[in-house]
Amino acid sequence: MSKVVIHHVTPNINGGWSVRKGGSAKATRVFKNRDEAVEFAKKIARNSKTGLFIHKKDGKITKYRSFEKKSA
Repeated sequence: MSKVVIHHVTPNINGGWSVRKGGSAKATRVFKNRDEAVEFAKKIARNSKTGLFIHKKDGKITKYRSFEKKSA
């Protein structure tokens, strides 16, 4: 059984919004606004066939998108 990879869009402590792979301490990229971060994260999740958690400013999860491969 393989480990499920999830990407996250979260508020950055220095301002803006971070896109990061689950379990990673370092952001893949930081954006000034949430919408730009979400669009970038969707592309990553779609290309790597992973899930995506989108967080609110308070850190709570607001949305989950799955781009994972469908089992036959």
